[in-house]
Amino acid sequence: MAKHEQAPIYGGQALVEGVMFGGKEHTISAIRRKDDSIDYFHLTKKQRPLATKLRKIPFIRGIVALIESTGVGSRHLTFSSDRYDIMPGEEVVEEEEPSKLAMMIGLAAVGVLSFLFSKFVFTLVPVFIAELFHSIAPGKTAQILLESFFKLALLLGYLALMSMTPFIKRVFQYHGAEHKVINAYERNLPLTVENIQAQSRLHYRCGSSFILFTVIVGMFIYFLVPTDPLWLRVVNRILLIPVVLGVSFEVLQLTNAVRNVPILKYLGYPGLWLQLLTTKEPDDEQVEVAILSFEKLLEVEELGVEALETVPEDEIESNPALLQ
Repeated sequence: MAKHEQAPIYGGQALVEGVMFGGKEHTISAIRRKDDSIDYFHLTKKQRPLATKLRKIPFIRGIVALIESTGVGSRHLTFSSDRYDIMPGEEVVEEEEPSKLAMMIGLAAVGVLSFLFSKFVFTLVPVFIAELFHSIAPGKTAQILLESFFKLALLLGYLALMSMTPFIKRVFQYHGAEHKVINAYERNLPLTVENIQAQSRLHYRCGSSFILFTVIVGMFIYFLVPTDPLWLRVVNRILLIPVVLGVSFEVLQLTNAVRNVPILKYLGYPGLWLQLLTTKEPDDEQVEVAILSFEKLLEVEELGVEALETVPEDEIESNPALLQ
């Protein structure tokens, strides 16, 4: 596949039996259904003048990107969870609803939307746990180090536990397939199963790296504010969440920018190590789905919505320009 000198940057997200890829203006999901057919879902990114301006401001652009990806990612997740286990023409019966609920709870391990909630949990719970050891480690430095240790332990334990479930393991395999496709594309390789399987399942721009950086960055930022009394510590942790997110996004961008620079490339290694938990090696069929999703995105960018095999009617109606 030919690649221009200033090729666009693509990202993605693992779904239920599928993968979503996004470019500058479009996002496409491809999922494999029970009858082995491939179903697509398309969204056009809405261009908002204010958001466009904010995306150019360092430390703020990361928060904007997170909010935007929350809305887009949740819609693609909903599509995949609603469609993957339904045969064409099959109606959803009432008895299936509990399993759907369990499925959406399970997606908390990979969903961007759930990250916003979990960020509060993983920010505040370690504060109270560290406080239990205040008599043993009363100093500010000791408390912050303990808090960061417990935060990291909770994160790793949660991801390790979730990765053991068959459902989440398959989602993590699709996560690996997504990274492999991006790596192959960025190396200007033909998108074949063989080429993609030879790629690493890790990538510097992954959201998993971003999550880990929030732990590391947060630890250094917390040294700038008081830890006592406890109520003040809780308040400043909540108020500093946007700051931690904004700085962590810039760190993620930096590690990606220097990933080919000797020595500096190691700055991104902690995030890559975490991806050993959040990605798994995909099988060939999962890679095929990822290829179809990415190639369909490229088609839509070039030809418009008519390149899609399946497009929700409301998307066509709301984007008539794409049909011209």
